[in-house]
Amino acid sequence: MKLSLPTCAFFVALSLPVMGGEKASTKEPVLPPPDDNPLSLLEGRVVFDFQERLRFEYRENNFDFNDSVNSLTDDSWLLQRARLGVKIKPTDFLTFYVQGQSSFEIDSDRPNVPGALGAEGDDPIDLRQAYVQIGDKNFNVTIGRQLLSFGDERLVGGFDWNNIGRTFDAVKLHYGAELWSLDAFASSVVVPDKDGFNDSDAFDGNETGRDQIFSGLYFSTKAVPVQVTDLYVFHLHESYAVGDSNFATLGVRVKADPAKLGGFDYESEMAFQFGDVKGKDLTAFAGHWGAGYVWLKSAWKPRLFVEYNYATGDSDPSDGDVGTFQNLFPTNHKFYGYMDVFSWQNIHNPAVSFSMMPSKTVKLQLDYHGFWIADTADSWYRANGVTAVRPVKAGADSFAGTELDFTVSWKAAKHLSFLAGYSHFFAGDYLKATGASDDADFAYVQMTIDF
Repeated sequence: MKLSLPTCAFFVALSLPVMGGEKASTKEPVLPPPDDNPLSLLEGRVVFDFQERLRFEYRENNFDFNDSVNSLTDDSWLLQRARLGVKIKPTDFLTFYVQGQSSFEIDSDRPNVPGALGAEGDDPIDLRQAYVQIGDKNFNVTIGRQLLSFGDERLVGGFDWNNIGRTFDAVKLHYGAELWSLDAFASSVVVPDKDGFNDSDAFDGNETGRDQIFSGLYFSTKAVPVQVTDLYVFHLHESYAVGDSNFATLGVRVKADPAKLGGFDYESEMAFQFGDVKGKDLTAFAGHWGAGYVWLKSAWKPRLFVEYNYATGDSDPSDGDVGTFQNLFPTNHKFYGYMDVFSWQNIHNPAVSFSMMPSKTVKLQLDYHGFWIADTADSWYRANGVTAVRPVKAGADSFAGTELDFTVSWKAAKHLSFLAGYSHFFAGDYLKATGASDDADFAYVQMTIDF
């Protein structure tokens, strides 16, 4: 396995003595104080967490946009997921955490293999997290299977909408001060296996042969009082028969605090990539820009937000260069339409969102997206960043369509929440130029019990 110079230097640095603590960027279970948590024992030194999630989904034409064909993906099914974890904290500087997970796709015509025909699939029982954390709040190291979540998760996230989600076998070093923090990590993503133990490339247990190492530095600061400012560099190494992938992603992210700006809201994230993808030279860019307003003094807290998302495509697949932005390990479901037919690749995506809270426990949201293919010589990539929606047709009209998403969330009780939504995709000219072009629908109802 070939490691990048930054990755090797990072592993050497981990041999130095450290004292650690809680993770700032990794979203681990948020547990109530010991007195309020019925699963807390020994004055909070042993804390169990449990989650049961059920989601019913209905999808029509989400994959083929074709009314005349009743495909396996035109169906309804029930997604069930259970998680059970235990955190043991014998001292203030030492934490052990283990979490198991069981997930099923029930009554579906799709294969029960994760990823096959877009299926969430079955993973009856597996190890989701298992790590040791050494240190205090300001300086710590976390070693083992864990979540990696940075910023809004446009590039690195836990993908929790998915029934299995995403974790990494990783080493992560965190240092935090009053106004800033820095995370350094080296990792390999865990690959779901419905018939065996989920493993990463780091231990050669998943037989991908990629020898994947994903590493990086993530710096976050509140030096500008009204916003969070993040700077990051990621590096991905993977081995392939046609040539290795070795490329860097340099990025910046800013996110405003509307409470400190009288309700005004803004955010932006931009990332530039360079290096090699499967032996070809990579140069790519992606950007997100948005602005809006929150009526903070209104009882319903209405929020209006407009945004634009862009990512480069490849203008000439035969020239030995790659222009397609590499979306890494994101949680795309949150950003480019809830039907998951787009990723942050080869895309123009203006959007507008309006939300309000008629009560403290209920939120209503309406989103409207427009989608264009940035370069029709390249593919239209689904949310997984790999699967192409249609065969490439260079020169076709680039307008893919629009999507309307309506969602309702309800925090019914302390440990019980509900989410429901309906989405409709209005087919555009690019679909008409490349095959069937019927509209698509997606509806769902989700219940979560969380301790």
